[in-house]
Amino acid sequence: MLEDTSWHAKMLAAPELATGDELLARGRAEAQSIKLGTNAFLRDKRVASETEYKRRLTSEGRMMQHAHIGFRDVGRTVDAMREVHDTCAATGVRIDRFGITLDWSMGYPAEAREGKPNGTGIILSSPEDFGQITNAVPVATHFGDFMLGFPGSLENARGAIAAGATSLGNLGQYFTFRMPYWPDDISPTEATVQAMGLIVEQEAEILIHSNLDDGFAGMFVDTACGLGMAIVEKYIIETLIGGKLAHCFGNHFSDPVTRMAFHGALTRVNDTPGTMIYGNTVSYQSKGEVNYASLATYLLPDILSLRRWKSGHAINPVPVTENERIPDTDEIIAAQQFAARLTELAEPYERLTNWDEVDALSDRLVEGGQAFADNMLSGLADWGVDCQDPAALMLAVRRMGARRLEDTFGPGEPGVKRRPLVHAEWALELERKAEIWVAGQGGANPAYAGLTVCIASSDVHEHGKHYVARALEGLGLTVVDAGASTDAEDLVACALETGADILAISTYNGVALDYTRRTMAALEAARSDLPVIVGGRLNQIGTQSNSGLPVDVSEEIDAAGALACDSLDMVLPLLDRLSDG
Repeated sequence: MLEDTSWHAKMLAAPELATGDELLARGRAEAQSIKLGTNAFLRDKRVASETEYKRRLTSEGRMMQHAHIGFRDVGRTVDAMREVHDTCAATGVRIDRFGITLDWSMGYPAEAREGKPNGTGIILSSPEDFGQITNAVPVATHFGDFMLGFPGSLENARGAIAAGATSLGNLGQYFTFRMPYWPDDISPTEATVQAMGLIVEQEAEILIHSNLDDGFAGMFVDTACGLGMAIVEKYIIETLIGGKLAHCFGNHFSDPVTRMAFHGALTRVNDTPGTMIYGNTVSYQSKGEVNYASLATYLLPDILSLRRWKSGHAINPVPVTENERIPDTDEIIAAQQFAARLTELAEPYERLTNWDEVDALSDRLVEGGQAFADNMLSGLADWGVDCQDPAALMLAVRRMGARRLEDTFGPGEPGVKRRPLVHAEWALELERKAEIWVAGQGGANPAYAGLTVCIASSDVHEHGKHYVARALEGLGLTVVDAGASTDAEDLVACALETGADILAISTYNGVALDYTRRTMAALEAARSDLPVIVGGRLNQIGTQSNSGLPVDVSEEIDAAGALACDSLDMVLPLLDRLSDG
């Protein structure tokens, strides 16, 4: 028995939440009027769903290729899809699925988007927009991010299903993404479960997609807990709801052995075909063509894994300019052609792979992951959570958060400081990077010991925040973590309440300037001149942009009164000035 706490009573209980049965029934009722439509892919491939197509290719020993695409304008996106598809086909390269880069404002209901911050992706405002995308080319359309898991989930699902899309996500984001200036967590839960009721009532199989790296698995320090989260998600979607859950992973896996072992472990806990193995974009730390080395280091292990485990995943060759800007069509084409050729050359490298090492690590991941899942479900049940109700269970898991879940239910002896069974690579890499940077500054500086920095991320991406926090702690500062997807006004309030000397913002999703301006306005309203530093992906689509591509806004951030930082070195003069004062 886990000890009951007042925290549980306040945070996990949600009497205002409708039951999962009620929500699923509402979603199923929608299926009377919302039917799965057809599109260019379904007609051309003569299949009822992408799942059927995946199984066909797997039985034929063929591997799928996935390309991500999406500009702000629907028409430009359609034209780009045609250009990429047709150019690749002319050179003998087959693209099987397009992932559409949707804007994060798609998470809001359409009527609530006005005045909310936008990112850099495409906004589908009508059923016709969805249909234009799915009929652009005879390729499976994957609507992943910002579809499910949000207040706008039900209307998103309606539009995608009517357009014949049979792969919708992203369940992982339900647990981690919070829409800015959205007041509650009940409505996203109810909308998501209703949408899944609509999905499971369709005649064809529609994959409910979850990118594990976008969910809690991407925040856990123990990769085994990440696999455990996959087990819990499968229980919710397939056992409780009756859907089909397709997992994706890969963003944060650099080590080829761990990447392959996780793939193997995932096939043992989920036999539904996967969507794709995402590119290890964190390894893109150079510019341009140099990143082809990084592309090969993750793509070859994925190809070898798929030759061994017929999991249905598509390979995902991310364009080498991904870490600089939104890739254009020629860069997407080049990456796809590279992947096709590498697939042709891969077979001899199987003999160089130590499959015994890979399998042994898979065993550890499965054992630890199952322990984490079992601990979580039994522990939450002990606290009074109805683990037979998908809505109640989803909300409880979301409210606990990644850190508390891992600390409470991770594999190992309760009450003992747990060491990760398989230390997450992103955490090791960022902590090492921070240590190296601190050592380059001569270690901790006693003059900084009295300084406090309050840090938050403008969106769900926590890794930049994690790196900056570890580095500044190493210099001797006290770090107050204001969380991820934190509204600017809440960040300012936290900084002022904790007596911070500096406010630090980590940003990624193309809202750098808007978020900075909101922060500065909140400080002005509070009559505070607290210094603000902003780092990360310092870009945004301009209001007068003709290209739909984001541009660097560092100068505008500086003009707004903050300090735009492209490296931590730029923070040092500010720390010196504050410590002298």
